[in-house]
Amino acid sequence: MKRAMLVGLLLCSSLAWALDPVGSQRLNDVQQRWAQIQYQMPEAQRAKAFEALAVDTAAFVRQYPGAAEPLIWEGIVNSSWAGATGGLGALGKVKAARDSLEQALALDPTALQGSAYTSLGALYDRVPGWPLGFGDPDKAEALLRQALAINPDGLDSNYFWADHLYRQSRYTEALAALDKARHAAPRPGRALADQGRRGEIDALLKAIKDKQD
Repeated sequence: MKRAMLVGLLLCSSLAWALDPVGSQRLNDVQQRWAQIQYQMPEAQRAKAFEALAVDTAAFVRQYPGAAEPLIWEGIVNSSWAGATGGLGALGKVKAARDSLEQALALDPTALQGSAYTSLGALYDRVPGWPLGFGDPDKAEALLRQALAINPDGLDSNYFWADHLYRQSRYTEALAALDKARHAAPRPGRALADQGRRGEIDALLKAIKDKQD
């Protein structure tokens, strides 16, 4: 079964387009702008900034229609824009994010170390369930486990797994996942994103300890 799954992943990867140097630089630019908006910009200004970044990531997807990486970041940006917007108006954005991430998985499930699984799992965890949205904690768990299978020692894969466990009141398991996240290797060129995520790890650690006290 595991061998068949690996063969399937390799076949999907062979169908995806690789980014050229210009595309790789554009991907880096999107990642840096996202981190600046998410972690350095005042909360009241984030929705407008994410809207502008969403326009740019949509153009990025059109420029590289066979690449999974632009679709992953289109999904991340749209989900972040939804979070900054809030309310019922966010539902259309999270559905768009889901569609982009599912398209990325169809092209290359291993792209960016399985980030599509991580981001899609987080969406299913955080979006309201039926009838308002498509949230589903069981589906979230399955997706996040797939992310960990691809990137077992990653910062994001372990943080979002810990967040899922926290939401399920599985605090001991969540603490173990957060410990792995804290010891994850730095990501080249993503110092600001790493710093921001580690701040979220500290906040989640405090939330768990408060529940346990």
